[in-house]
Amino acid sequence: MKPAGSLVLTLHGHMPWVMQHGQWPHGEHWLYEAALEVWLPLLEAIEAVHKRGARAPLTIGLTPVLLEQLRLPRFQDGFSAFLDERLAMAARDGRPDADPSIRGLARHYWEPWLLRHKARFEAIDRDIVGAYARLAQAGHIELLSSLATHGYAALIKHDRCIRAQLDIGLATSERHLGFRPRGIWLPECSFRPAGEWKQPVLGGSRSRTGVDRILEESGVTHFFVDAHLVAGARSEGLWDGARFAKVDWQAADRDEKRGWRSVLEPHRVNSLGGPGRVTAFARHPDVSEQVWSADAGYPGDARYLEFHKRQGQDGLRYWRVTDRKADLGEKDWYDPEATPHAVFSQAQHFASLARRRLLDWRKATGRDGCVTAPFDAELFGHWWHEGVDFLRDLLLTLHHDPDVRVETAQQRLERVPPDKVAWLPEGSWGEGGDHRVWINDQTAWTWEAQYRIEDRFLGLRYRVVDEPGASAAARQLLREVARELLLLQASDWQFVIHSGGAVDYGFRRICGHLERLEALFAMVEDALAGRPSRPEHILRRQEANLSDPCFADLDLAAWRPR
Repeated sequence: MKPAGSLVLTLHGHMPWVMQHGQWPHGEHWLYEAALEVWLPLLEAIEAVHKRGARAPLTIGLTPVLLEQLRLPRFQDGFSAFLDERLAMAARDGRPDADPSIRGLARHYWEPWLLRHKARFEAIDRDIVGAYARLAQAGHIELLSSLATHGYAALIKHDRCIRAQLDIGLATSERHLGFRPRGIWLPECSFRPAGEWKQPVLGGSRSRTGVDRILEESGVTHFFVDAHLVAGARSEGLWDGARFAKVDWQAADRDEKRGWRSVLEPHRVNSLGGPGRVTAFARHPDVSEQVWSADAGYPGDARYLEFHKRQGQDGLRYWRVTDRKADLGEKDWYDPEATPHAVFSQAQHFASLARRRLLDWRKATGRDGCVTAPFDAELFGHWWHEGVDFLRDLLLTLHHDPDVRVETAQQRLERVPPDKVAWLPEGSWGEGGDHRVWINDQTAWTWEAQYRIEDRFLGLRYRVVDEPGASAAARQLLREVARELLLLQASDWQFVIHSGGAVDYGFRRICGHLERLEALFAMVEDALAGRPSRPEHILRRQEANLSDPCFADLDLAAWRPR
């Protein structure tokens, strides 16, 4: 029997630039924990699925700034030392004089678990990126790219700066993966159509290019949005694979069985009314909420490992959720033998829910539906320790399901090309569906600073790149300015300030990049004028090059006028 449709499981993997910006809790250890708890276990799960004769066609995003870090020798050496440190913790907690409950978990659970992943890291020659690239090149998974440093596209001031974030991101992905991804994860799923843009903070408005058109220009074929953007879509036209037929905005209301504004139907997107060449996959809310929901989601199961309680300040975890509303002092001991049944039953539940949505859609419309379930990759394994096992069991369950085909986003596009072209409204997948998480009373100053830096950089770029006579030294300094601008534009800093999770760290990172930019701007001006730079500026430059050795091959042409 023909399947009712597709399930596109998408994991967005990202980490801001943290190497050489402190250790714990939000410096390098942040990245080491993700490697240990997410990226190595996921490789293990994919291998386990393949050994059972099944497929694991996950769509996985690895942001360019994450790729840059995972390929650093400093990461590889530091992560190996981090693993040894964790093994030493397990040995200490497993001593005969330790608490019996901790001792058993340390010796019989954590130590074998850590040794297994240490062996895997060495088996792949310490190259996590290469391991995922090989899976993608063999057709087992799809890898997505993103904007270079996870810049929040809808709020970046200049289209040229969005294009530079995208082009440098795609080039970086291609350099590390050996191929250029066709799909992209728009940071925070932020989207803005073409039209008049009211500039926040500084005021004023002007006409802007739609993010969809910027993606098209760079050869991107698909991206992801939250459900409310598709629900607010406007019908623009029909596409049969060769011809575009314009429709009016009310066609979506009249032609209900075509699937307009449904999260079960990927839509081609064009905010200028033409056929469009890029497709949006929309998150399916009630399917995704089985994992996302803080109140009813699977990760809150009482049997699972409690994320927030550790042995000591930065030790191993030995307690279970017990009760989501209980204080940390009331948590019971973790029992890893109690979790496999919970994982399996929840994988069965998720599979049945996806199946039911697809069968209902086919019954209602006769069409082949698509359930898109996107998540932050760190949710699986890091925040939810058993989450990677859940993915393994889900993939094995659906491998034998005649009604649901699991496939990557690219495979879905090739199998069932979208036949609708829509205009999408502005928004994100954050709280409220708008930009309030990233621009608010706490963070407005960061955008004012960023906008002034964008203006200043583009003006200086014209003098260094487009006008004749600039020295090689001035061009190199401007490349370093461009790198710091990219790092400043990361959406992570506003997020950690707004969420309260790392307010001081967010402020420190933003202010650090601003200080380095001021010094580098001054040095470019010095180079253009043929005068020596001040010693304190030279010191800042040395600090920047030591702390931020990323995107070394970035091309200033990425910011050219178009």
